Amino acid sequence: MPSYSFGPSVLVPERQSLMRDQTAVRVGSRALEILVALIERPGEPVSKAELVSRAWPDTFVEESNLKVNVAALRRVLGDAPDGTQYIATVSGRGYQFVFPVDISGHSDASVIATSARKHNLPVSATRLVGRDPAIDAIGHALEGSRLVTIVGPGGVGKTRLALAIADRLTTAYEHGVWFVDLATVNDATLVPSSIATAIGLRVHSANIKAAIAAFAADRDFMLVLDNCEHVVEAVAACADAILAAAARVRILATSREPIRVLGEQIHRLPPLETPPEASGLSAAGALAFPAVELFVERAAGSRNEFKLSDENASIVAEICRRLDGLALAIELAAPRLEAFSTRELLDILSDQSHVLSDRRGRDSRHHTLAATMDWSYGLLVEPERVLLRRLSVFAGAFSLESACAVAVDKGRPRSECIHAVANLVAKSLVSTERGEFGTQYRLLDTTRRYALQKLAESGESDSMRQRHAEHLLELAKRAPACRHYCVRRDRRDRFRRACRRTASP
Repeated sequence: MPSYSFGPSVLVPERQSLMRDQTAVRVGSRALEILVALIERPGEPVSKAELVSRAWPDTFVEESNLKVNVAALRRVLGDAPDGTQYIATVSGRGYQFVFPVDISGHSDASVIATSARKHNLPVSATRLVGRDPAIDAIGHALEGSRLVTIVGPGGVGKTRLALAIADRLTTAYEHGVWFVDLATVNDATLVPSSIATAIGLRVHSANIKAAIAAFAADRDFMLVLDNCEHVVEAVAACADAILAAAARVRILATSREPIRVLGEQIHRLPPLETPPEASGLSAAGALAFPAVELFVERAAGSRNEFKLSDENASIVAEICRRLDGLALAIELAAPRLEAFSTRELLDILSDQSHVLSDRRGRDSRHHTLAATMDWSYGLLVEPERVLLRRLSVFAGAFSLESACAVAVDKGRPRSECIHAVANLVAKSLVSTERGEFGTQYRLLDTTRRYALQKLAESGESDSMRQRHAEHLLELAKRAPACRHYCVRRDRRDRFRRACRRTASP
């Protein structure tokens, strides 16, 4: 006859008995059945539908009945010895018993729920590809910094990487590793309560942020704050308060821009490496690049007969380059081999809104590549949106001087463009290339296609292309007198290519 011990309480389901300090606790049969369902799977979220089915078999009841019974359970159980609540709400999913449980009288008497409740990390359905160096680098960074932020463009794989790192560290922290998904938090004032829920803290104070800091003061755990960009100021305030109060707490965050808290260490996550343009690429040579490895793995998962060969290796490599090595874009494209050949897929990738879509899942931002871009674009202030659209006329790398020459309206200060470029770089929408001739900027091809569409919608496409062409002519006039543009053959070649592609989409 199994019994479950937690704190001062013992539950014996077969006897319908709940004891606290050897005194019987009165609890309704429905609430008790809910408690049994939760405590049988400690540390694991149990869906609302499953709990309703368990407590009200063959009966339709409103969800409010479940909430009432869970609330009654919480009152009966009281607070745990460490001040947390026994039952936590898992937003959008159900409830979870979050306190250590000892199980006795069971066929597997050695099962102790303490280890099961060291984290609330979601389980990944796929293997992480090509990120071992990043895992090692960020793991090392967490040893020296108490706040590490993984920054990169949408779809690059920040969340998946953070979860892989957190999974490796579940035994490194005495009080666990706790994941906070902020993607669904649309109100910044709810950030503190989301963190409190994840760590199992019941807050009776109006100042939730201060209560979290006080709770964390003598504890050793790691927070994984995911998708911070749209509530970054609220995240910064919470992180600052927690880190100031709790010397043993670490925070791993993901965001499309830095959190900008004192002591933050930023890890900019690049896209997966793709093969360079080269003739005669073999299958073995292509598979050495993580982007191709990911494509092949995902393609084989949806079409078992797919194999990378010397014949299709260069085409697959070009697909991965066309997708900028973005993990999301590759994962959306690879299953399309059910309907197309590799050559056909490459040919139609220009219409990504149709090809890279139809993923189903919890996060609607990742159903299509366009949805991911919409999310990033929607977080920009209007001057940044205008600049991003206008920068799409550059088919390759461009200088800050060129950006200002093309994008700044007459009569407007150049400083506005400089400020907006810096912000777009920080928000992972413009990438930088530092070389012999200073910093160059570029948009990823996926970002550029999206921005070109927005430019067309704005009605500025023709005028911006005209400005771009005039700027290139001005550079051509200056080139004979300027070694900056003529001293090296590759720079002249790049200039010629830019001229040829002025009108390209």
